[in-house]
Amino acid sequence: MATYLLKKSYQRKDLNEIKFKDLWETNGIFTTMWVFGKPTKILFFKKHISNLVKSLKVYKLYKPNLEKHIRKIIKLSLVKKIKYNHLLRIAINDKIISISLRNRVKYKSRFSLKLKNYKRVQPEFKNLKYKKIIKYLSKIDTSRVDFGLCVNNKILESATSNILLVSNNKIYSPVNNFYKGITYNFFKKKVKKIIKKNITINSLNIYEEIILIGSGKGVVSITNIDNLNWSRKSSKIYRYLLRIYQEAVTNCPRYYG
Repeated sequence: MATYLLKKSYQRKDLNEIKFKDLWETNGIFTTMWVFGKPTKILFFKKHISNLVKSLKVYKLYKPNLEKHIRKIIKLSLVKKIKYNHLLRIAINDKIISISLRNRVKYKSRFSLKLKNYKRVQPEFKNLKYKKIIKYLSKIDTSRVDFGLCVNNKILESATSNILLVSNNKIYSPVNNFYKGITYNFFKKKVKKIIKKNITINSLNIYEEIILIGSGKGVVSITNIDNLNWSRKSSKIYRYLLRIYQEAVTNCPRYYG
């Protein structure tokens, strides 16, 4: 179970603090950012805020000054004396802004995937319809396992991250029905090419590597799929992506609010 450093909720209309509400299953949007170090840094902070605002506008939840209020709440929630290694979650619906800080999981070197027949509601957005996924994740050790979501025999994403697959040194991604996260878009600009392809469960044996990427996980190499005869045959592209990611972490600017 996650250990929380902070959980707070505020009314949107006046920013008065109220009893914490996680907002799951309400009509809204959330984003999760990695907060780390001392002095404090937030990886891809500006992109997270920009993408959050963009999604809120699509859901018709954005109003003037909302971005300013989000930034104010984040700044008030972070303490200079703490050395962070936490995930900061901002969730917003039409009435409430909620913020939480939980410990970032340290992932094991052997990390497996379990396939689950499920597609998120409006998967192109990081919306709050997440109760089923939370229920799935509550039953596993998330430092060792994640769920690979699939429907109609096609791989979509994991319960927490985007999925990349590697065959003959080429990087592949599912075509649609998944959220293109901040880390996904970062790599899309950095690597030569990510090829979009419908990836079926039956075809997984042609891929030497399966890699999870996301704000919480960073870059994680899958060693095996629990309920399928697949195991990692290489880690070459994983090491390549990890170097690029670590460079971004090293060069991440200090957070000033």
